[in-house]
Amino acid sequence: MAAFDSFGRVARHPRQATTLEVAIASFEKGTGPTILPFGNGKSYGDTCHNDAGLLVPMRSRRAILGFDTDTGLLTAEAGATLEEVIAHAAPHGYFLPVTPGTRYVTLGGAIANDVHGKNHHLRGTFGCHVANLTLLRSDGITYTCSPRENSDLFEATIGGMGLTGLILSASLRLMKVGSLDVIEEITPFSGLESYFDLAEEADAKNEYAVAWIDQLSGSNRGVLLTGNHAGNGNFATEEKATRLSVPFEMPFSMLNGVSLSGFNFAYFHAKARKSGPHPSSYGNFFYPLDAVGNWNRLYGPKGLHQHQSVIPFEAARTAIPAMLEASRKAGQASFLTVLKRFGATPSPGVLSFPRPGYTLTMDFSNRGVATLNLLATLDRLTVEAGGRVNPYKDQRMSPETFAAGFPDWQALERHRDPRFLSDFWRRTALALSHHTPALAAE
Repeated sequence: MAAFDSFGRVARHPRQATTLEVAIASFEKGTGPTILPFGNGKSYGDTCHNDAGLLVPMRSRRAILGFDTDTGLLTAEAGATLEEVIAHAAPHGYFLPVTPGTRYVTLGGAIANDVHGKNHHLRGTFGCHVANLTLLRSDGITYTCSPRENSDLFEATIGGMGLTGLILSASLRLMKVGSLDVIEEITPFSGLESYFDLAEEADAKNEYAVAWIDQLSGSNRGVLLTGNHAGNGNFATEEKATRLSVPFEMPFSMLNGVSLSGFNFAYFHAKARKSGPHPSSYGNFFYPLDAVGNWNRLYGPKGLHQHQSVIPFEAARTAIPAMLEASRKAGQASFLTVLKRFGATPSPGVLSFPRPGYTLTMDFSNRGVATLNLLATLDRLTVEAGGRVNPYKDQRMSPETFAAGFPDWQALERHRDPRFLSDFWRRTALALSHHTPALAAE
């Protein structure tokens, strides 16, 4: 048994796993416990856990299967990481059309969670760029899925959190760029109203846009970071992304109000001093925290909770300040407080998280009941504003909060493979449907 912890490290205990080969053999027999694919453990909550069944680690299947340098269509096994995709494609002038904040997620995980990046306003989600995928279900059949072939399975699998079957491989349309480097520009703002006034124009003028908020400051000051790929022809990838590391488990959280107040003050003023466009490496711009190995250990042995919501445009100027104020009143300090706009490009996935509006991300050291109470308050403010909470960042939202944000959740349940289940789905969807899968192992 191995830990297979999520990145949040709240529910830490050994978990049972099996190999892909054994899982496939069990499909042929038609019996066995529920299973769930496990990528590289970068999901924050329990969408990657299956404590009543088995996990199927997928990193062993990580080959790049093909790459058309004329069209940018790359095909790889699901266990390949985005870092490995970049390393293969960058020398030919291509980059990911959409990337989350870490390059260490797997291709299968990026599809299953339909991840987003700093350019959702232009490119939509990761799933918007998946041309096709191969999906092995427990009936023993491998399905080729695309917008034209087995389209219902294709749409359920994108953002389907690994519940429709095992993604074996996928073809991704990459983006031609003039360089891996990014020309970054930093604009300080004194409060949220100033940010809201800047944000729409920033999206219109730039490929990438994201804001960092000093959540501990009563003014909600911050910096808006925008960027576009340079044209200098630099396609050199980083040989070693991790330069520092947290080598051992901290006995307590290093991230508290005092330490974070100092960090926020220093970070805001350091960024504010950088005026005018300046070049940034792709690692520093997209993946700053990848430079610190095991940085989640800074939160101590109890782990961290991350809360990500999306709030409709019309409610954002009221709801987002209220959420930041609720966190301050609760005495909870967020190390990473990020705010950005989602555009109107729809995802092909039936349960994709992004929708038009502003998305706010905060993370908190796990302080037990006090933190859970705060997260419930943030859920309530999100739902009251007509928004939703991100499932693949969550490990405690109520079934009611899930249903309020995803009223069409039954569309995934209809296409869920009966042998595939996660702790998240048990806790939310199955509680809503008032039934338990009739599986002998459970």
